[in-house]
Amino acid sequence: MCGIAGAIWWNATQSIDVTVLQRMSRAIAHRGPDDHGLFCRSFPAQSTPNSTMDRPHTDVVPTEYEAYTKSTSGVASAPDISSTAGVALAHQRLSILDLAGGHQPLSNEDDTVWIVFNGEIYNYRELRCELESRGHRFRTQSDTEVIVHLYEEYGDDFARRLNGMFAIAMIDLRRRSTGHARLLLVRDRLGEKPLVYCQQEGRLAFASEIKALLEIPGLPRSLDPEAVDLFLTYQYVPHPATIYQDIRKLSPGEILLCELAPDGTAAQTLRRYWNPDWTDESHGRSEADWIDELRETLSDAVRIRLESDVPLGTFLSGGVDSTIIAGLVQRISGTRIRTFSIGFPESAYDETAYAREAAAFLGTDHTELQVQPDTLAILPKLTYHYDEPFADSSAVPTWSVSEITRRKVTVALTGDGGDELFGGYRRYRATQLGSYFDRLPRPLRATASLAFRLAQQLPIDRSNRNIGRQALRFLEMLHLPPLERYLQWIAIFHAQQRRELYRPEFYERILQTPSRMGNPYPDHRSLWFLEQAAAQTVRKHNSHG
Repeated sequence: MCGIAGAIWWNATQSIDVTVLQRMSRAIAHRGPDDHGLFCRSFPAQSTPNSTMDRPHTDVVPTEYEAYTKSTSGVASAPDISSTAGVALAHQRLSILDLAGGHQPLSNEDDTVWIVFNGEIYNYRELRCELESRGHRFRTQSDTEVIVHLYEEYGDDFARRLNGMFAIAMIDLRRRSTGHARLLLVRDRLGEKPLVYCQQEGRLAFASEIKALLEIPGLPRSLDPEAVDLFLTYQYVPHPATIYQDIRKLSPGEILLCELAPDGTAAQTLRRYWNPDWTDESHGRSEADWIDELRETLSDAVRIRLESDVPLGTFLSGGVDSTIIAGLVQRISGTRIRTFSIGFPESAYDETAYAREAAAFLGTDHTELQVQPDTLAILPKLTYHYDEPFADSSAVPTWSVSEITRRKVTVALTGDGGDELFGGYRRYRATQLGSYFDRLPRPLRATASLAFRLAQQLPIDRSNRNIGRQALRFLEMLHLPPLERYLQWIAIFHAQQRRELYRPEFYERILQTPSRMGNPYPDHRSLWFLEQAAAQTVRKHNSHG
């Protein structure tokens, strides 16, 4: 995990000086404690080639946060930010690959393209070979430098060729002598790495975490009313919203381009560069064929993630997902891997027996820790790192297992997301059941609803009655489209409850705001209802990266 931050501006009053950039970088230093670097450059929005106003670039010594300007005499001086336009980049590094090299911000050969990058590119070796065959020359062994040359070769389409998890910010200054400069922000296909940004008059700023943006003086901090409503409904704030009205999350698979023009203005475009392939390939394929492809796909996904120059391990709960991942890591690496699990005194929440059994079967070097998490002590830390309301109860145990894992290894693989991709939750079964009811005539649906009401009066245990209430709520929403029905069914505070909770003026304001909780893949409206439901749950995971 690394941290990135920075800005591009086309108005002198909105410039980011080195002091502010330092604060932004320090705010996310926990993401990358191994190294840091800053880059600033200011220039006039209107100039001619070789103009004396086209200032040399401003940089920062990576190890000391001391700003200097590379003048022709080589004498260090304070950076000039009085010009109209400029750019700034900051990076906090957690070293995984090329520990000695790969310092960021990193540039191309003539310092006209600069990058800060959080993540890992799994196919960087193949891309590097391709680029070298096309004449590109490399100074490091890092995957970061591959991105720069890939952009030089393919322009804005470079992201399509990346297989990895990443948040990228790239500055292109190749035409700055005519007042042109451009900032590209790119987030990986499924949103594993976070990236937030703030658009203002004369400036666009970005960072890995909201707290870095809040270091910018005068940045608005007004709450977004709809974000408050979404949080109370779904326990999180889905992308592209954040809890702040003026700060947005870059959505997975999107690229944001901000391009400065010679007249001192800027044009911004936001587009999707990737969508899942929902092509139905089931015709003529047997169950054995699907099993073989799934095994091959999972094995390849694990294999490409084992590229690391630091110690690596896995979480192990004993469930299907994490056990499969740990088993594949053990088999592919050919070594006895390290696995980690935590237990709790409450037997209902303790899974260590399953993890112990899985570790013994796989033969891993297993670490198990019984914890009594002090939730009240952990909550301030979670609040600080999430930056906005987030009510997932798994956050506390995830924090605990991450804490003990970091003492032994730097990188850990998990089974997170398996239940979403494979429909492992009860709500997906209910969603499928709802599709069967959609085929029934309306009178039969009413009869089924009445049957569930009567079942509520039977002397059954409380857990079953709760299931019955959920089923009844689901039946009462059968007139809605499948995706809208699912979203209402998973809501924590329902529409009527929120209406009773809100002040009338707040509720009316919410009603007038178009909902952001539609299909995460609007280009594919014909998705099977269960795929749409799973996509919504994945959305919860990638809203915080």
